[in-house]
Amino acid sequence: MKRTYSVLWILVLAICLCAAGCGAKVEMQKKEEQIVIGIGSETGGLDPAGNIALTYLTYSATALDELLTYDESGEIEYRAAVSYVVNDNFTEWIFQLRENAYWSDGSSVTAHDFVNTIRRALDPRSASGYANYLFPIQNAEQIYNGEKNMETLGVKVINDFTLQFLLEEPCVYFLQLLRLPVYTPSHAGYAKETGSGWDKNPKTSCSNGPYYLAEYVPEQYFTLKKNHSYWNQEQIKTEILVFRFFSDQQSLQSAYETGEVEIAVGLPSAAAELYEGKRDLYLTNSIATRYIYPNLSVEPLNDVRVRKAINLAIDREELCKMVGKEAEPTVNFIAKYMKNSSTGQYYSEETETPFEENVEEANRLLSEAGYPNGEGFPQLIYKYPSIELDIDTAQVIQEQLKQNLNISIQLQSQELQTNYSDRRAGAYDLCRMNWTADFADPYTYLSMLLSNGTYNCSGIQDPVYDELVRASDQELDPEKRTALIHEAEQWAVGEQFYIIPLFSVKVCNLVNPKITQLQTVAATGAFEYRYIERKSEP
Repeated sequence: MKRTYSVLWILVLAICLCAAGCGAKVEMQKKEEQIVIGIGSETGGLDPAGNIALTYLTYSATALDELLTYDESGEIEYRAAVSYVVNDNFTEWIFQLRENAYWSDGSSVTAHDFVNTIRRALDPRSASGYANYLFPIQNAEQIYNGEKNMETLGVKVINDFTLQFLLEEPCVYFLQLLRLPVYTPSHAGYAKETGSGWDKNPKTSCSNGPYYLAEYVPEQYFTLKKNHSYWNQEQIKTEILVFRFFSDQQSLQSAYETGEVEIAVGLPSAAAELYEGKRDLYLTNSIATRYIYPNLSVEPLNDVRVRKAINLAIDREELCKMVGKEAEPTVNFIAKYMKNSSTGQYYSEETETPFEENVEEANRLLSEAGYPNGEGFPQLIYKYPSIELDIDTAQVIQEQLKQNLNISIQLQSQELQTNYSDRRAGAYDLCRMNWTADFADPYTYLSMLLSNGTYNCSGIQDPVYDELVRASDQELDPEKRTALIHEAEQWAVGEQFYIIPLFSVKVCNLVNPKITQLQTVAATGAFEYRYIERKSEP
């Protein structure tokens, strides 16, 4: 009988070890520790070269290593790379990769894996909204536009562990770009075609970071397990992370209160009031701007006087009082809490505001555009996600525009993914937008409005603005570059009114006090979960 039990145990052990897929090196645990995290609705895919949104950003911060990043003190933290060198005019960058870095299937992470993502992202069929951030690389924009072939791309594999970037012109913030999806690696052995589904299939979705994808159930959850092949796996304390999708904030808050999730991200301001003074409450400064895109191909939004009138007629202080005390009014595009690394000040405080609200002037402009007292103004449709904050915002804006300009705005609440898709397709009159900084430089905002920008969803074609941004990209003198950045923002937001800025917001989160080592991404303010663990005592 004793021998029979031994044989059975060996068989069970063998079966478990063979079932790990890309995570084949996962060790058996007597009791695997699991932390469940509640996030918003599922949006986009997990392929860094494809059509991505918030779900990818949550996944990648935990599962993928970029070449390098910056910590909260502004110091470089090397991840997939161990060093770099750059020439005197910032046009040639060479990165030495970590030779002890492995994918979750045990294979080496090489320079070819980084090139794999870049090349696929430069195919417009990949629908990458981040492709234009590759355009500083030699011939990348021409390749994207079909004007040159891929072999001319200025990204070279010197050897398996040495990667070279050749740039068209100096780019002083190039290192900041490296944390973007299109610069992260994808396993060249599996990620061969964008849109094929490899990214959500645990058998092919390998990771070079602390965790790998073990399960993905659409619209319900995805599970990450510790990557025991990770070069820094000793620092990763939790075996399993489960990310559950929630379509509404109230359900997410309820799940936290019942213990179904231990971290709840992005809750309404009412939660902050309910948990004020408690250890569960975790408010973060999001490096983000909430604004509205007017579609320039839709009349009368193609008239700058109309766009300006709408901007001047909104009372942002009153709006923020109505939607929650975590909202802070802004008339800037560059995020309220983005700091200028050369001065230590917030960009929004370094210069005059782009415009000042003025209902009387707004009415004069609307009359000049042919709509005195709003007469004859067509009913525009405002599309926004069915999230409490955005629902409240839409209702206040509708009321203010009716009261201040006598124009009627029809409201259309949408599921988050639908809203995202309509905006990307330009299928809207007015559309809510929220942009959280991808990296710690104003270009993450300014690039959104470039004529060739892949996130330019409103049809902006402005050579004056394009030239101001291009000049700021190349300027090596910090003071002169800052002046160009402010001039570009002033032109886009205070002269042409390409967007309708509304507010920035503190993000309300709830975190079980037993959870420790929860960090935030310095560039964005978003949570990073790779080092979290649960202590027995809070």
